[in-house]
Amino acid sequence: MAHAHESNTKRIWIVFAILSVITTVEVAFGIVKPDALFKVHFLSVSLLNWLFIILTIVKAYYIVWAFMHLEGETKGLRWSIVAPLVFLILYLCFILLVEGDYIHEVYKSGQIKWNF
Repeated sequence: MAHAHESNTKRIWIVFAILSVITTVEVAFGIVKPDALFKVHFLSVSLLNWLFIILTIVKAYYIVWAFMHLEGETKGLRWSIVAPLVFLILYLCFILLVEGDYIHEVYKSGQIKWNF
């Protein structure tokens, strides 16, 4: 008996809808920049930037989940792929934010003058 080909059109539209909603939320917050998120800081970063970082990680995870077909794999394989990526992305964000804040504070304190 031949195996029937099953259409993934519905799944593709669901993935498209989820990624579109997340992207639309990111763009809307980027345009509106609510003061409650933009002017409040946590760990020297505005809550709006934290929202962007979190939504981007969620989107990246879902892209890996959907397009690398990880939903059908064993839990161990999924975590062996996703955990290092999440860790490295968070680590990169931490380094960029801490070092960027340090450089900004050095320039702001006047030890080195802005020359650009």
